[in-house]
Amino acid sequence: MHYILTKDFPRHVGEEVTIKGWLYNKRSSGPIAFLEIRDGYRWTQAVAAKASLSPDVWERVEKVTQESAVEITGTVAKHPKKDNVFELQVKDLKILQLSENYPIALKDHGPDFLLENRHLWLRSKRQWAILKIRDAIITAMNQYLHQEDFIKVDSPIFTPNACEGTSTLFAVPYFDLGSAYLSQSGQLYIEAAIASVGRCYDFGPVFRAEKSKTKRHLTEFWMMDAEAAFFDHEDNIRVQEGLVRHIVRYCLEHCQEEFTILERNVESLKKVDAPFTRYTYEEAIIKLNQNGSDIKFGEDLGNDDEGILTKDSVVPVFIEKWPKSIKPFYMKTDPTNPERVFNDDLIAPENGGEIIGGSQREESVDILIERIKNEGLNMADYEWYLDTRRFGGVPHSGFGLGLERVVRWISGTEHIRECITFPRTIGRLKP
Repeated sequence: MHYILTKDFPRHVGEEVTIKGWLYNKRSSGPIAFLEIRDGYRWTQAVAAKASLSPDVWERVEKVTQESAVEITGTVAKHPKKDNVFELQVKDLKILQLSENYPIALKDHGPDFLLENRHLWLRSKRQWAILKIRDAIITAMNQYLHQEDFIKVDSPIFTPNACEGTSTLFAVPYFDLGSAYLSQSGQLYIEAAIASVGRCYDFGPVFRAEKSKTKRHLTEFWMMDAEAAFFDHEDNIRVQEGLVRHIVRYCLEHCQEEFTILERNVESLKKVDAPFTRYTYEEAIIKLNQNGSDIKFGEDLGNDDEGILTKDSVVPVFIEKWPKSIKPFYMKTDPTNPERVFNDDLIAPENGGEIIGGSQREESVDILIERIKNEGLNMADYEWYLDTRRFGGVPHSGFGLGLERVVRWISGTEHIRECITFPRTIGRLKP
């Protein structure tokens, strides 16, 4: 018999069906056993009554262990006490693989133990919900960007030079050519692609060798970089805001079950669909000082600073027009104030932290050459990048979105290590 997915039970009430999945939990009450089955789409209860089963089938019901792979045939029925909940009245059960003593019991475990067993921890309801929200965010991101006429292009993982500063590069031996580096961002490459397709984005893993142990840092994470020709600073902010609002709307529509599992307060997310708050960097520093922060002009924002700026905001907050001295060489100088650049960081509320960084890019070859020299970078490494300005360079802007940061905020997850399938941090490389 062809098997069905548990998510399709509402269309098969009263019918005999077969499902395949894993035993998540089992409870017995004398001659009745309640089997909680997971098939990757839903958790469903399969009710096995000894009186209605052959001795062989009942023996298998008693024998089956947590996380065993099973095939169950039975009749789909509405739950007797819960609306819109369905269960399976078991007629047959086959054990496809009898699980050994599963190491993750349905109780609390320490984070180190769970990370060591991440390959198994992924099966829990909480991790399932986070992964589903992650997928919804990716779907919404692709959807919105295509609506805005961006197309997806791909940038390399191996790069010859830095994009975000040389101190956070992972060096890799590269045949007879010396060292290559794992990409920090695809930005420089998709800047080249806009002369072909106008607006584009990439999406893939990037790597930062930051020795950070915060709840927001990974050494390997997924970044979406977008770039658009003929976009200025205001165009850039408009698309960033539209993207985030679209992602939140999409998740609210498609992730209700996941939010319930995570006990996420969706009322706060509903308030995000409103115009975002904007401060200049200078305004942000003044506000921070007024609220007790000792941050000085010219310093980057810390986690506490970001929390102060979003404490009373139900929407994300843009911090724009930062000092040029603390930003990368490629950012466009503000002609009204040559000490600052046209850039922005977007900070999520509810302690979500920075989720987007973007800027208008400098299109002048001469200014870029000067800034590359001032930062002590190897000019030869950037000749190809300068060519994008020499041959038809135009005003353009772009931004990068950190996927795990967005997952952490929208799912309400405390630590970012739960927001990627297999986290890589400065102290963890396995499994």
